[in-house]
Amino acid sequence: MNYKLIKDVIGLVEQYETESKQNKGLEASVKGFKKWIFDNYEADSENNEPNWEGKEKGRSAESVINTLIVHMNRYAKSYSKSAIFGSDFSTQEDFIFLINLKAFGEMTKMELIKKNVQEKPAGMQIINRLIAQKWVAQKDSQTDKRSKVISITDKGLKSLEAQMDKIRQATNIVTGDLSHPEKMELIRLLNKLNDFHLPIYEQNLEPEILLEAVTKDIK
Repeated sequence: MNYKLIKDVIGLVEQYETESKQNKGLEASVKGFKKWIFDNYEADSENNEPNWEGKEKGRSAESVINTLIVHMNRYAKSYSKSAIFGSDFSTQEDFIFLINLKAFGEMTKMELIKKNVQEKPAGMQIINRLIAQKWVAQKDSQTDKRSKVISITDKGLKSLEAQMDKIRQATNIVTGDLSHPEKMELIRLLNKLNDFHLPIYEQNLEPEILLEAVTKDIK
């Protein structure tokens, strides 16, 4: 039996217990302990840190992350265009809006627009396009007569289902050759970024003050 390993593990558990008492955000459980180990694991920086174009000239990790996110969005759009080619869908946002209505049920126009992180004018154009196609129906809200509640129609469901095989193909291609653990880690990181940015986005800050306000909050 490897007693040194057991002692090392006990030492980690003791350290975790101490930190969990001081930090209410740490869950005193096996699940919390595993996450704590993962978050605090320090691999050799030379082996752990990837290389990227321009790194030797001082290009920052933040610059690379921003560029790669933009590139991934463009790749995803190109696959989506292929998935809807020859159909009645105009853009990928058309079927994304329908998918959300199918998954979450009826909602107000603004709820659907916010769920898809769209600007109101662009979101309204998409919704009007779906209504014109008779893929979406609208009615007065029971709680707010100024709002319209929209839902997916049978025609919308049929149009969506007719294209779903290709949409799923496009979705699968976007994740490339990532392994299942890599996909789970990517979801965790993207969720963390989304949790940071969504509350800021929902404040609807004007462009002229947005950067200054966010920078001030994260200092």
